[in-house]
Order: sequence, then structure tokens, then C-alpha cells
Amino acid sequence: MATSTAEAVLATRAAPHVPRGLAAGTLVATALVWGPYALWPGALWQPLAQTGAYVALFTLTATNPRLKVLLVRALQRWVINPVVRAGFVVGINPFGVALLETRGRVSGQPRRTPVGNGRRGTELWIIAEHGEAAGYVRNLRQDPHVRIRLRLGLRHRWVDGIATVRPDDDALARQRSIIAWHPLRALNAVNVRVLGADLLSVHVRLDLDGATARGGRAGG
Repeated sequence: MATSTAEAVLATRAAPHVPRGLAAGTLVATALVWGPYALWPGALWQPLAQTGAYVALFTLTATNPRLKVLLVRALQRWVINPVVRAGFVVGINPFGVALLETRGRVSGQPRRTPVGNGRRGTELWIIAEHGEAAGYVRNLRQDPHVRIRLRLGLRHRWVDGIATVRPDDDALARQRSIIAWHPLRALNAVNVRVLGADLLSVHVRLDLDGATARGGRAGG
């Protein structure tokens, strides 16, 4: 009896885990790659390479999610996030995202991270693709006072907010409600699913009355 129990435990540990929504996100991302190629054929290696990358990410999520988080975080830190932040500096935001500013839990310095813009009125929802492993999630758990840079009217403004991690919330259902037929949000949702390993909802209560063009905490 003890042997069979041990074998069952080992089998459970060895079984690959595929997060909800990952398969659908991977299929949609792959379709977005091959759709344009079907309409305007070009170099075949490009869609093949992208498809191979999506398959590799899917496999890595199921077999070694920790390694995937490390790789994706490096890509975001050194390639994706600097480009998005530079766009905000010059007033361009072609990706439909927001900029989240938290306080570093160790350094105490401002840390700015591009996140999905899930704003509805005075609320903003973020789907953290790395769950509790995300640096900004750990930062705001220590200090929930954050700032969000997003478009209000024709200008980007800093808005103060109070952030709360919501592990009780269904992150996939929340993501679907955020999309609301918004193409840029839908594209961001696909990226979050493909790049993520453990989705987690974060709620931010915004202080729109105190919004200013530059903000006060660290300058804008």
C-alpha cells in the first residue's frame, strides 16, 4: 500500500502542468503568425521560427515553468520593457498598455513596468503573467501605493492608486472581461498567456481626481 502511494505521489509530481488558457493563447498567437503569411506569402523561415518559439514556450511552461519565467523576465527586462517605456517618454503608446510604478521592496527606488491596461472607470485590473514571482507583485505587496501612467483624454498622465493582489479572482475570466472587444487589449492578452506561467489578478483603485500630467512621487 505504501509503495503504491509513493508511486502515485511521484507520478503527480512528474506530470506536466499546463496552465489554463495557455493552449488557446498559443493557438491564437500561431494563427496570427500564419494568417498574414497566407495572405501575403514571404520568407517561410519567419512564421516557422515564431511557431517554433511558441511551441518551445508551451513545452517549457509544462515541464519547467521556473526556467520559463527566468527567460521571459530577461527578455522583458532587456528588450520589451525598454522599448515600451521609451514610447511613453515621447508620448507614444502603440501597444495599448499602461506603465505601473511601484517602490522597490529592497532599494526603495521607483520601479516602472509596462502592464496591460485593464482600466474601467476608477478601477484598473492587471493580469500578472508570472503570478507571485513577478517583481512588481512582490513590490506592491510590501507597499500597495502605486502610480499608473495611462491615457486620460488626449494626454498621458500619472494617476495614484492602491493596489491589491487578488489570488481569489479568476484571472482568465477577468482577462476576458478586460478585453471587451478591444483589439490592443486582446493582443496583449494573447502575449500574457503565451509568455506567462501563472496568471494572477491585481486590482488597482485609481485616484482620478488627483491625476496630474507629471505626477508627484518620482516625476514623469
